[in-house]
Amino acid sequence: FFSVGGQSVLIWLSDSMRPLTEEEMKTFFEKLAKYIGRNIRFLLDRKDENYCFRLHKDRVYYASEKLVRKAQCIPRENLAAIGTCFGKFTKTHKFRLEITCLDYLARFAQYKIWIKPAGVMSYLYGNHVLKAHLGRITENTPKNQGVVYFSMGDIPLGFGVSAYSTKECRKVEGTAIIAFHQADVGQYLRDEDSLTAFSS
Repeated sequence: FFSVGGQSVLIWLSDSMRPLTEEEMKTFFEKLAKYIGRNIRFLLDRKDENYCFRLHKDRVYYASEKLVRKAQCIPRENLAAIGTCFGKFTKTHKFRLEITCLDYLARFAQYKIWIKPAGVMSYLYGNHVLKAHLGRITENTPKNQGVVYFSMGDIPLGFGVSAYSTKECRKVEGTAIIAFHQADVGQYLRDEDSLTAFSS
């Protein structure tokens, strides 16, 4: 066992995948916390069954321990993915979240931005969010904060980083970029070949 945020996570050693090292876990959780904060605990402390994170080919996967046990017999070279891919480590050991974890980010997000219908298509083509397209924003959203984007109908669209605080957004012009794009659901079409979109 190892402990993360007071929660015990069961690990298995295998040739096909492995637990994250302490340094990898720290880097991963620091990036994840920018979007969901202390809600990370809800990913590990679940009432339905036990879940854990695994590293496979530089990608971090979130899966039930039951599924992980079943995957132990699959050789590394034959295992494409397991559970939900949260992102991957770059060659410089930085972690990058991927759109495949959007469902979890949306569920536990601390700060949200709702995009007006007129701005949804622009965002889904990979563009930043303009003030003119801002429908709503969570009160007290800080500047440079991880945010999750939604349509006005509460459909998760992607995630990124706020360029202004909530208070500052009220003062900028309509053409100003109020939040930066990092990932959007349009990537399932644009980057279909490179995305690992398996979910448990």
